[in-house]
Amino acid sequence: MIRSLARLWAVPVVVALWELATRAAGNPYFPPPSTIALRLGDLWISRAALDDLSRSLGRLLTGWVVAGVAGVAAGVAMGRSPLLARFVDPAVQFCRALPPPALLPVFLALFSTGTLMQVATIACGIVWPVLINAADGARNVDRLHLDTARVFRLSAGQRLLRVVLPSAAPKILAGLRLSLSLALILMVIAEFFATDGVGFRLRAAQRSFDLPGMWAAVTVLGVLGYLLNQVFLMVERRMVANYGASE
Repeated sequence: MIRSLARLWAVPVVVALWELATRAAGNPYFPPPSTIALRLGDLWISRAALDDLSRSLGRLLTGWVVAGVAGVAAGVAMGRSPLLARFVDPAVQFCRALPPPALLPVFLALFSTGTLMQVATIACGIVWPVLINAADGARNVDRLHLDTARVFRLSAGQRLLRVVLPSAAPKILAGLRLSLSLALILMVIAEFFATDGVGFRLRAAQRSFDLPGMWAAVTVLGVLGYLLNQVFLMVERRMVANYGASE
């Protein structure tokens, strides 16, 4: 993570060029970074703003965990059972083609505008990358590894934990990483219908024509997405290193 932060040397250069360009253009829809930074301090350095940020993060992570558990379980089952995959795959392909925002009216009708609606929107929208990657990883486990596990008379559960899941781990982690970025997008969309959270603040700034406030919310989302991705990469590297050491 420290190495990744060290690569941010270009950010001040870009911000400086952005400042000069926006001040020269004088376009009210694109305020300079200094104006955005001042508005960012006004709106987001407060207890209420931190509470909104923590609620948004809680919804995002809850939906991501639910989608991860469900996607990995269903994907591994499909990957290891050709018969199950044959029957379920058409439904999976149909559901994954549906745009998640199109399901918002359904979740609003079912759960109103509470946290459950937002978590359901996130989970149902991001489960497909995890499921498909897990199925692909479980389907392509090395046959030699499975034969060796049978020779040592490992049970089905032991084969799953010691052979299938470790072999499918790279694909599963790729699906989880992709779904994490999608979860941030769906969190914002779902919170357009909420009364708190980052998405709510972004929508409120837009409705009141508070353009610096809108850009401040976008900046918060960008920083949040970057930090989530870096934390995930750090955990992923540690997991891969531990697995390699155990072998």
